[in-house]
Amino acid sequence: MLLIRNNGYWIYRLNRLLSSCQSKNGENLFSSSMALSSAMKKRFDSKQYKEALNLFDQNFEISTDSTIDMAIKACTISKDYKPGIRIQQRLSSKSRNNSYIQAALLCFYLESKDIDNAMHLFSFITNKSNYMYTVMFKGLITNNVAEKVLDLFDEMKIDPDQFNLSILFNLSILFNACAVLNNNRAMKIGKKLLDEMPQNYRSNNITSTSAINMLMKFGDVESAERIFRSIKAKDIITYGAMVKGYVGNEMFEKALDLFEQIHLSLTNVIYTIVFNCCAKLCNDRAMKIGKKLLAEMPENYRHDNITSNSAIGMLMKFGDVESAERIFRSIKAKDIITYGAMVKGN
Repeated sequence: MLLIRNNGYWIYRLNRLLSSCQSKNGENLFSSSMALSSAMKKRFDSKQYKEALNLFDQNFEISTDSTIDMAIKACTISKDYKPGIRIQQRLSSKSRNNSYIQAALLCFYLESKDIDNAMHLFSFITNKSNYMYTVMFKGLITNNVAEKVLDLFDEMKIDPDQFNLSILFNLSILFNACAVLNNNRAMKIGKKLLDEMPQNYRSNNITSTSAINMLMKFGDVESAERIFRSIKAKDIITYGAMVKGYVGNEMFEKALDLFEQIHLSLTNVIYTIVFNCCAKLCNDRAMKIGKKLLAEMPENYRHDNITSNSAIGMLMKFGDVESAERIFRSIKAKDIITYGAMVKGN
């Protein structure tokens, strides 16, 4: 008897599950927000963003903040602007004040290059989290409006006693913004930030590398070198920032001195920087280092157009046209920069 009752219960549950999604005039109508969320997540995870948005649109009345957040992210990833605007216009006051939805909308506007709406929305958010500032900082830098990053930074209140990883990440972005701007205001803010950063956070490679890049952009090589020396566990990105900084400040011999101290696996970025350095220096030492580096470069990096273009430019500077032509012929997907490097020659 118990077995029969149990079977009856599970048949009932199965029928309920099957009836949770009903088809009407080609639409998928769900009877519960949980069923809608599950169906949307399935399509979202499968990168079927348009289908997920269709489900959301057809079942908006039973949507939750979770499904709204998912729908906005689907608009952002699929670069579908109009549905995203429509979603915001239909939001309740409760959903408008949800921090996750606010952050998702900021990402959506910034990805859509709608800076005005992003700034407008951000100005009305009462409780701005560090994550929201991070979203705004990254989006504004990506949209080439780094000056607005500093405007927002002026609004932030950072207590030196409450430094954490999220603030550290924001500092890295701020250092990058200051490096991009490289004007008097950026120099003042960047150096003040660096001076006020607690000592125990200076061992963070990401933040310190961003600071090195910023200082090199400012032409403050001595301060950059001081930070570099203070880093105990230097990685290849840290070395790259220093070598690139030396090249940017036309200190080519120092760039090669540091390069020869690297005992880590090289990246395509390092190859590119050193090839450019050797091309600029173009003396016996540079020719020796550049050609040796090119000969030892792994095969997979030879398919990287940026690295190969730099190698062509270097060889042309050396007057080694034959080797440059050989690399040019080996590049399968030549771009306009590749042709330009060959045409320009030395």
